Amino acid sequence: MHFTTALSVLSMLASVEAAETVLGAYIFHRHGDRTPKSLAPTNLTTLGYEQVYASGQYYRSRYLTGSSKIRGINKDTVKLSQLSVTAPVDNVLQNSAMGFLQGLYPPVGQTIQALANGNEVQAPMDGYQLIPVNTLATGAGSEDAGWLQDATTCYNAKISSNSYFTSTEYTNLLNSTKDFYAALVPVVNGTFNEKDVTYKNAYIVYDLINVAEIHNTSIPSSDVLTNSTLFQTRTLADAHEWGLAYNETDQMRSISGMQLAGEILKYMNSTITSGKAGLSSNKFGIQFGAYATFFSFFGLASLQKANPDFMGVPDYASSMALELFTNADLSGGYPSNDDLQVRFLFHNGTASNSSEPVVYPLFGGSANSVSWTDFSNGLSQFAVSTTEAWCHKCGNSTGTCAAYATGGNDNPSTTQNSNGGGHHMSAAIGGVIGAFVTLAVVLGSLLAIMLLGGFRLVSKKTLAGRGSPVSETGVKA
Repeated sequence: MHFTTALSVLSMLASVEAAETVLGAYIFHRHGDRTPKSLAPTNLTTLGYEQVYASGQYYRSRYLTGSSKIRGINKDTVKLSQLSVTAPVDNVLQNSAMGFLQGLYPPVGQTIQALANGNEVQAPMDGYQLIPVNTLATGAGSEDAGWLQDATTCYNAKISSNSYFTSTEYTNLLNSTKDFYAALVPVVNGTFNEKDVTYKNAYIVYDLINVAEIHNTSIPSSDVLTNSTLFQTRTLADAHEWGLAYNETDQMRSISGMQLAGEILKYMNSTITSGKAGLSSNKFGIQFGAYATFFSFFGLASLQKANPDFMGVPDYASSMALELFTNADLSGGYPSNDDLQVRFLFHNGTASNSSEPVVYPLFGGSANSVSWTDFSNGLSQFAVSTTEAWCHKCGNSTGTCAAYATGGNDNPSTTQNSNGGGHHMSAAIGGVIGAFVTLAVVLGSLLAIMLLGGFRLVSKKTLAGRGSPVSETGVKA
């Protein structure tokens, strides 16, 4: 992802005005540099660790100690009730979250505790702060998955994403880039078979080359990898993954963005509720996740209309932040909902004090912040906030979803999804279902002909005994 400076003037809005008070924030963050997906299991590298740690330091300077400090949040010693940190069950993402937290809340010093018997105990690692990272089932194994929907169990999302492989856009790119990918074979044939080096695998081919460019001192046939070629591998990977993560007329494939929207709404509502109750809790939500969730959320929130670079895969350690703030006088207590506003910020790659996140307008508008009511209503258009809603939307009826299965045609997922998209079969799934449908039609027609024409079934042995040739056919699903 390569953001231009067309909207750089908006970054001025990221600085806080004198009368402004930040009441809470929610960050969604990508992991740091890692090993390639094609050589699973993937692992966070030392560079990746440094990237997320540095990002944690930046957000510490923004939300804990700086002029945008979240009102009432503990600056040095973490208060766990003020913080919620989540990540999928994934080695790279969990470790990235922990590295980020080390930068956000560093050790509090050489804490020494005196015991009753006169002994003194010094805190390990100079007071390293133990902050739990809660796990999410959603997105489990994201960084070991070559295909972004492998990390979801949402049936309808997989079908929706798979429909990209039958689209005109995909077919045109698959055919027009054959020679381009053929030229890359000598570079990657130590990992991929020649037949797999096509636009169909645009992202994992790019991912392998990208990791090699960062870490390998020598790359096979490296003379092929000109700046133009590297740029094209990245651009094609962007188009491929955007097509799988978001489609304006079939938004079911954006289930991860819908879930993120639900989690943001739930947490920010708890921030407001706690504040109105006079409690010092639920101030800062942090979630780590894969680039697919970024893509899905970007599309659903129409951020590509603010800047087309949102259609590019975010770099390692990229982050987006949603800030809840007010310009109201707080001397009379917590502000009313009418006085609350939200703004969206994004930074491609590791944020720092010399390269800060930029404000972008949400929902296809032009305003750099929206009222809480408009924000809540905007996210509610696509947010999935409950297990029941997820089960119905995904068409799942087993496991956790068994409790919500209604049977028959009552399940809304059996018709058109609520975001305007219907069921679209993948080449694999559609092939299996199509084979059975075709077989049913053939058998039905054959039965009708037999009943009307007086034909009857006989065994192969009987036919063979009469000297008739035997023909056997099979359907490969």
